Amino acid sequence: MALVAGVDSSTQSCKVVILDADSGLIVREGRATHPEGTEVDPEYWWQALQTAIAEAGGFDDVAAVSIAGQQHGMVALDEGGRVIRPALLWNDTRSAQAAADLVAEVGAEAYAARTGVVPVASFTASKLRWLRDAEPDNAARVAAVALPHDWLTWRLRGYGPENPQLDALTTDRSDASGTAYWGAEGYDRDLLTTALGHDAVLPVVLAAGENAGTTPGGVLVGPGAGDNAGAALGMDAAPGDVGVSIGTSGTVFAVTDHPVADPTGTVAGFADAAGGYLPLVATLNAARVLDATARLLAVSHDELAALALAAEPGAGGAVLVPWFEGERTPNLPHARASLSGLSLGNTTRENLARAAIEGMLAGLATGLDAIRSLGVTAERVLLVGGAARSPAVAAIAAQVFDVPVAVPAPGEYVALGAARQAAWSLTGTRPSWPLALERAAASDPRPDVRAAYDAVAARRAEEAASPWR
Repeated sequence: MALVAGVDSSTQSCKVVILDADSGLIVREGRATHPEGTEVDPEYWWQALQTAIAEAGGFDDVAAVSIAGQQHGMVALDEGGRVIRPALLWNDTRSAQAAADLVAEVGAEAYAARTGVVPVASFTASKLRWLRDAEPDNAARVAAVALPHDWLTWRLRGYGPENPQLDALTTDRSDASGTAYWGAEGYDRDLLTTALGHDAVLPVVLAAGENAGTTPGGVLVGPGAGDNAGAALGMDAAPGDVGVSIGTSGTVFAVTDHPVADPTGTVAGFADAAGGYLPLVATLNAARVLDATARLLAVSHDELAALALAAEPGAGGAVLVPWFEGERTPNLPHARASLSGLSLGNTTRENLARAAIEGMLAGLATGLDAIRSLGVTAERVLLVGGAARSPAVAAIAAQVFDVPVAVPAPGEYVALGAARQAAWSLTGTRPSWPLALERAAASDPRPDVRAAYDAVAARRAEEAASPWR
């Protein structure tokens, strides 16, 4: 029995799963936490990886490993392979003005055509421009730029300040596509220079099934992936599948066999980890909407679900637009949530609970609409994340989305995707491990629910965008 390992180096923690390469069954696991904050010394990730590997029983009997990680983070290295400053993570928004400056200089349509994305604060190019503007001395020292999973893969293979071979850095298509200086033709060096001010060493982009080399102990190392692409591969998603992840933030990503470019910037035209593409939309308000509503009603999440299922679709006319923390899709950072359509008759705990779930899901469904408007098909929604386990969320999703909904069994799908990638590199064949489903619901669209939400959201968006709000 050959064993393979998958790593998920996320914002919060490092997870390691070790499983049987033939069956996909998990043999053992390990975990370690990461520091909080929006900038982190990458050395903490390396220490957490070592701890998680040890907790998982080590790699002595492991044949291959691959690392998936949080996307976009900027790891700037000097010519000696040393980290110049703490890595700026995807959720560090100080680069918002830098992103706007890049778009103003290059043009949104040009960016979308050349890279499939339009810069926002999250992307690596925006962070490099921030570094150039805010810390010019540090920017001048940059000899190579890596992403979190690139740097960890490099370190795992025995490189670092003690062995600073910068040209040994590797990445994959999925993570490269989130930089805003990589596209269908490869790296766009002009865009890199526009961001950083000079050229630099960039990781070699590996294809699905290739490998980055081996660890000093002889373990084969797969190419790795960005976290969303890892999750899609972990669920064995295929064209027609749409992943909807409901965590602290929400993501909607579809698997397709053709590149997607959206000059509005709503849809990020990422690549996936299997040779295709992964157009993605992100929302800021997801599971925390349910947390806030449960606190308001003084109920548990199970009780919130029961209340929501006791109400009729449409919540009696109550509509929650859940922009509690502003919103990314649509791009309204200063917006706030609103609850509309209340009357003496419909102001019940049941309707409030249902309006919260319908509003959260309708915001995600708007993202799916944006992806489909670019010619991407959707035949099934795969609902994952902590909130997906709620029976009310699964049932109502089948009414808000107009395609069947399936909820995979709980699992570390990013790490599982990395493990699938490791097995692919080891055997030369994409594994066909089965996806276990916890529940499934046939499509039961209720157009009135979406129509009511869309109407209120449009009014709120106009108000939020107005300088006189």
